[in-house]
Amino acid sequence: MPNDEDDQGDDWLALSDPDIGTDEMEQALLTLRSPQLSMGPKVAEFEGAFAAWVGRPQGVAVSSGTLGACLLLKAWGVGAGDEVITTGYAWHQVAHAIALVGATPVLVDIDYWSGCIDPASAERAIGPRTRVLLAGNVNGHPADWAALRSLADRHGLKLLEDSTEAIGSRYQGRHVGTFGDAAVFDFSQPSALCTGQGGMLLCDDAGLADELRYLRERRVDDRRSVSVGSRVPWQAGMGELEAAVGLAQLGRIDDILLRRKQVEAWYHGEMQSFEGIKPPYLADQVDEVHWMLYQVHLGKRFTASARNLLIEDMASNNLSTAAFCQPLHQQFFYQQQGWKRGALPNTERIADRSMVLPFHGHLDADHVRFIVKTLKDASVNVGAGAAIYL
Repeated sequence: MPNDEDDQGDDWLALSDPDIGTDEMEQALLTLRSPQLSMGPKVAEFEGAFAAWVGRPQGVAVSSGTLGACLLLKAWGVGAGDEVITTGYAWHQVAHAIALVGATPVLVDIDYWSGCIDPASAERAIGPRTRVLLAGNVNGHPADWAALRSLADRHGLKLLEDSTEAIGSRYQGRHVGTFGDAAVFDFSQPSALCTGQGGMLLCDDAGLADELRYLRERRVDDRRSVSVGSRVPWQAGMGELEAAVGLAQLGRIDDILLRRKQVEAWYHGEMQSFEGIKPPYLADQVDEVHWMLYQVHLGKRFTASARNLLIEDMASNNLSTAAFCQPLHQQFFYQQQGWKRGALPNTERIADRSMVLPFHGHLDADHVRFIVKTLKDASVNVGAGAAIYL
């Protein structure tokens, strides 16, 4: 997935820009003046508030979505010799947890329209060593949770929901993050709710939540426990500063999402002037989608190399864009495990011709107009015409 770590000038339109206001600054300052920056009351408050907002009883704050997913897999006893089914087209940092705990990732193809895991492909990949199904709500669009829940139940699998890319999205009347046996969120950039670093695990099982807290870090109240040291903790806790920022962001989340929706509407209006435009996809059972980034699917006349030239052309105009994304099975680590191009046709078809444009609440209508006009000009410059498909 793309990131915005390069140091650009003030006239550079970044791919993402965290929505940080006076509430976050005040909360951060109050926390810095407090006597506790680790394992303090802000973390517990953020856990409860975020879990309640999503609609689950248990929240466990962690230092990242990657480590959060590691903790969940360890709590479920997943490790060497086990397989976890997922896709190569998603927020990679969470899927990396499979390899980090010593399990084997089994990559399957995606639904062409939503970009989410294809339940039929997942079912064909289930074998005797399969323990978990890891599915994500890709770039805001909820996965087919009814089919995935049925699939997991039929085969006795744990269902892990990655909702990093879809904060605020709703499926069948419920927030994403409520459909798996557990859910993981990452709050690093470009998340709509951004704390810099950090993540959250949500579940319904109080026993699982307690185990996750034990594995997360050594707690002060464990010092005299007879079971201390029975399992080695990961030192994966969230700090008080991140929790304070998260609480302030959560208090403004409706406003943050509303401003992003306005930017999305400006994009949709400007994109209509492209030849062959298609409306954004919304599956029948999906109530609302909140995109993490503004994604466009280029027409068939584009190749992956033409898409990359578009990105370079946009950068020459001080616009940050990126491919969405570099599939896992085309990355070196996973190729060393036997994965290669050609294994996942839908994934490759979309990934080769997909890119994301700047998307955050600090953009105005003029920004969006300039971005889309520049993209039109760039598409002509690379000799591919102007047909772009959302």
